[in-house]
Amino acid sequence: MAEHRLRAYGALLGAQARSQAAYRASFAVDLVGNVGATVFDVVTVLVIFGVTRELGGFTLRETLVMVGLSACAFATADLLVGNVERLPAYVRTGLFDAVLLRPLGALPQLLLMDLPLRKASRAVFGLAVLLVALARAGIEWTPGRVALAVAAPLAGVVFFGSVFVATATVSFYWTESGELANSVTYGGRDFTSYPVTIFDGWFRAAFAYGMGFAFVSYQPALALLGRADPLGLPAWVGWASPTVALVAAALAAAAWRVGVRHYRSTGS
Repeated sequence: MAEHRLRAYGALLGAQARSQAAYRASFAVDLVGNVGATVFDVVTVLVIFGVTRELGGFTLRETLVMVGLSACAFATADLLVGNVERLPAYVRTGLFDAVLLRPLGALPQLLLMDLPLRKASRAVFGLAVLLVALARAGIEWTPGRVALAVAAPLAGVVFFGSVFVATATVSFYWTESGELANSVTYGGRDFTSYPVTIFDGWFRAAFAYGMGFAFVSYQPALALLGRADPLGLPAWVGWASPTVALVAAALAAAAWRVGVRHYRSTGS
C-alpha cells in the first residue's frame, strides 16, 4: 500500500514538472524572476550597512550569516510547502472535497498540486548566500559547528514549513484568512533576516521566543559564530533549533488534523 502511494505521489510530481517545463522559455524566465525576492533581502541588508557599521551589535559578516540561514530556510520551505497557501481557495470553491475523496493523504496532495518549481532558483540562491556568508564569517570550525551548519538550515525549512501549514489551517474556520497567514509567514521571514536585538519589548518576545522565530537564524548564528547572546540566554540555546523545529512540526500536524475534522463540505 505504501509503495502504491509513493508511486501515486511520484506521478503527481512528474505531471507537474512536465506541465511547467513544457514552455521552456517561459519556465526559464520564471526561474530567473523568482530569485528577485531573495536578492532584495540581501541588498536591503547591504544598503543598511552602507550607513552603519553595526546592526543590533552585529557586523555585516555576522548579519549575513543570519540572512543566509533565513533565506535558505524560507525559500526551500516555500518551494516545498508554500503551495498550501492555496487552501482557502480550495475550501471556498469545494475543491478540497475532491482532495478528501482520493485514497491519498490530503496534505501531500495539496503540496503536489501546482507545485511551484519555478521557485527552485530562489532556494538555490538562498543556499549560495548561506555558503558564502559562512565562508566569510571567520568561523572557527569544529565538528559540532559543521553539524549545526547542516542541521540549522534543515531545521529552518521544517520550522517555516510548519508555519505555512499551521497558518493555512485557519482557513478551515475562516476562508478569508490569507492576509493573516501572510503576516505570519512572510513577516516571519523578514523578522529572521535581522538580529533580534534590533527589536524590543513584547514584539521581540512574541515573535522571537513565543513563536520561535529566533531559532531559525539568530540563535544558530550565535552558536556558529561563537558569540554570547546579548540578551543573556545561555549558549546551549543556540543549538536548540532542531528541537524547536520538531515541536513546531508536531503542533502544525495536530492543527492540521483538527482542522480537517472540523471541515464541512460545500456540497459541490
